[in-house]
Amino acid sequence: MDDDGTGSFVGRGPELALLEKALAEDRLITVTGPGGVGKTSLVRRALERAAGTDGPFPEGTHWAELSPLPDDRLFVATVADALDLADHTSRTLAEAVREWIGRRRLLLVLDCCEHLMPAVRTLVRDLLAAAPHLVLLLTSRQPLGTETERVLEIGPLPHPAGGGEALALFTDRAAAAAPGRRPPWSGEQLTAARAVCERLEGVPLALELAAAQLTDHSVEELADRLARRIGSLSTPHPLQPPRHRALRTAIGWSHEWCEPHERLLWLRLSVFGGPFDEDAARAVCSAPPLTTNDVPGLLAALTAKSVVRRAPDGTYRMLDTIREYGAMWLAEICEGDALRSRHAAYFRGLVRIAEDEWLGPAQRDAYRRVETAHGDVCAALDHYQATAPARALDLAGRVGFFWACCGHLHAARHYLERALAGTRPEEVDRAGRGRALWALGVTLLLQGEKELGHQIAVGCEALAGEGGPAGGGERELRPALDAAYLLGLSHLLAGRPLAARIVADNALEARPAPPFASGPRLRCHLVRVFAQTGMGLFDEARAEATALREGCAERGEYWTRAYADYQLALISLLEGRAAEAAGHAGAMLESKRELGDSFGTALGLDLLAAARGAAGEEEAAVRAYGTAHAYWQSVGHPQRGTPELAPVRERFERGARDVLGDLAYEEAFRAGVRHGHAQRTRGGDHGPG
Repeated sequence: MDDDGTGSFVGRGPELALLEKALAEDRLITVTGPGGVGKTSLVRRALERAAGTDGPFPEGTHWAELSPLPDDRLFVATVADALDLADHTSRTLAEAVREWIGRRRLLLVLDCCEHLMPAVRTLVRDLLAAAPHLVLLLTSRQPLGTETERVLEIGPLPHPAGGGEALALFTDRAAAAAPGRRPPWSGEQLTAARAVCERLEGVPLALELAAAQLTDHSVEELADRLARRIGSLSTPHPLQPPRHRALRTAIGWSHEWCEPHERLLWLRLSVFGGPFDEDAARAVCSAPPLTTNDVPGLLAALTAKSVVRRAPDGTYRMLDTIREYGAMWLAEICEGDALRSRHAAYFRGLVRIAEDEWLGPAQRDAYRRVETAHGDVCAALDHYQATAPARALDLAGRVGFFWACCGHLHAARHYLERALAGTRPEEVDRAGRGRALWALGVTLLLQGEKELGHQIAVGCEALAGEGGPAGGGERELRPALDAAYLLGLSHLLAGRPLAARIVADNALEARPAPPFASGPRLRCHLVRVFAQTGMGLFDEARAEATALREGCAERGEYWTRAYADYQLALISLLEGRAAEAAGHAGAMLESKRELGDSFGTALGLDLLAAARGAAGEEEAAVRAYGTAHAYWQSVGHPQRGTPELAPVRERFERGARDVLGDLAYEEAFRAGVRHGHAQRTRGGDHGPG
């Protein structure tokens, strides 16, 4: 039984029964026990029976993994991500989480809470008060310490005379780790296996680390060496976090049996908070005496020893207990600052590459890389804010737009405002400051802060103008084009399409070039299409949107293509071509699914609903409205969109209610909402159900 739930599950029958009973009776349960004892694995096993709409939590089970967080700054954001809450408001995330959960019947798991206890205690108190049907399940090395908490303390696996469930687990892991030494063991081997289980006191992670050694050693060697070394290895290191003696022994034992270069890679890998791939390990961990060519083999060796876990997608990660041990030794050898600098440089480079790939066929993968690396990018920003504020501003400006598009608006605003406040204009180049201001402006507009966003847009325009007349190549034009996009977007959201058209035209005509010459230029073309539609210039808008869509399809670009489809769907709907409108709305949803954009998905579903209503498919339209409603709830806004859509949407909603009647309308709407919440949780098809 692995601490992260990998591998087969062994034993724990009584503990499972107690946990299942607690889930049925209590609203706050904390599973406690020392590190490596199998808390996470036990919870995962219990939840297999509680998941789904037929169980006690019809609106899902949501899992927040807290072990990668170094402190509580991203704690609430991690919980919001677990709920798939892409809040697009300026309220605090804690408020958004409380309001979103509301009266929903769901289970929220907070895994590995012990290092964040004050923040966890505050959020748990507020959620239990605000959400009457919420059940909270925590795993921690210590109880939360509240009156309503039910504590389930689990210990090591039973190991009478080295047997029992501990021997069963060790046997299972030995068979997986070393097929050539596959149990059943002979008499002497069985005696040695029992001795290992007894020496390691039945601690699951300790047994797994021991089993991993069977690739190179016999079980008799393990038992003998463990007997001779357990005393010295179980003496706590002065910097080592307190934990179970057997786990200290097993981790220290695994560390000792690693080759020197394997140990060095182990401690360097502890700098990663989230998953990492081989390229990241090579870039961050290669420094004398390790070369880039050394890392792949050393990484494979650590994986074979269960120090590092390899996921099916080829990425790696460490359990928190293993990572803590590496971090302890990292502090001892005084490599931390240099390692964190390489780590920050790698993720800054990853974001720069993603930005360069925004316009082409790698756009989708760029979004996903940035999303997967979210925690490590935040760590890089924190490092630069403390050591190199100008680099923090550069990184925040480059990643801010990605985060805004992926729903991390609170993180984007926090880091952008902090980076801008932490640097003086004379300390950074004008383009870098303008980029950060632009990303902040986009973030503010998406949060509904229209006046503040407009002020930022005007400031970006002024800053771009300080560079003198437009000249040079497309890269030199970026500040002016970015400012025009932001100002145009501000005008569109305020219902001023003519002003948006003028801004976009002026920027595009100042230095003509093809639409796909750069991302900022392409975005200005998109503003012009939206403005044309808002002005009723449907022929112009359709022609330009069609050209943009075709160019995007040729290049494998999704973001602009989605909004070109949005405009084509809206124009078709306004001109009475319902089937064509539905087709473009469906295409928009496909693009937004690729990018994981809840806000854009809500827009597309509203448009699809209106198109189906126009086609006389009233029940399907209402279900689509219900599905859209689930997505609008996730972004924290009532229905939004371009001003042209609102009256169309309202007209078809009234028509559907008139045709279906109130009862059938409400039933179809609720079915759509349920489908929307289910699809958001599973990340699947965004259709209306």
